[in-house]
Amino acid sequence: MIRVLIVDDHPVVRNGLQAFLNTQPDLVVVGDASDGEGALRQVEALRPDVVLLDICLPGLDGPAVAAAIRERYPEVRVLALSAYNDDRLLWEMWAAGAVGYVLKDEPLEGILAAVRAAGRGETCFRPEQVERAQRWWEEVGQKWESLTEREQEVLTLVAEGRSNREIAAILWISEKTVEKHVGQILEKLGVSTRIEAAIWAVRGNLRRGGESPQNKGE
Repeated sequence: MIRVLIVDDHPVVRNGLQAFLNTQPDLVVVGDASDGEGALRQVEALRPDVVLLDICLPGLDGPAVAAAIRERYPEVRVLALSAYNDDRLLWEMWAAGAVGYVLKDEPLEGILAAVRAAGRGETCFRPEQVERAQRWWEEVGQKWESLTEREQEVLTLVAEGRSNREIAAILWISEKTVEKHVGQILEKLGVSTRIEAAIWAVRGNLRRGGESPQNKGE
């Protein structure tokens, strides 16, 4: 019997998946959670075989939860559940230790097959998903990681079309500091203009970290 924990912030999704999976003779849904912190508490208490994990959650997001599960409970297998067929999210879940990535709009039979494969200890990323994730890392991720956290914040705001003055106000730093960060970003990305940097960030679907900028130094 494969024991499954469902983690999703939408009750309709949780209830629908639970009703479907519990009709299967070899599966049992042992619990559910609506956010990342709740997921970790449930994993600790229930020790499921498979966690069907939504990526976009309140609080800790899917990659953070998957990484924590891999570190604390390596015997528990995480199967990512997402509404987004996105290369960056593929990479983040693959790197965090998930064993597969299924889309919410897939037929239920496809989700069921992935849950069973995960329960057997199999990796169920499709080859094209792994290829896309690795290509994103090689073309985008490594450069993104080369930026400091502050540079990531500045680049994300540049990609939103913010001026240096607006960025300075948002991040509570001087315009001179913003100019310095922009120059370093252009050099690290190997581009000549902030427009090129913005296009690069948008295409890579990049984002800032969640920490409040007021709490960071320049």
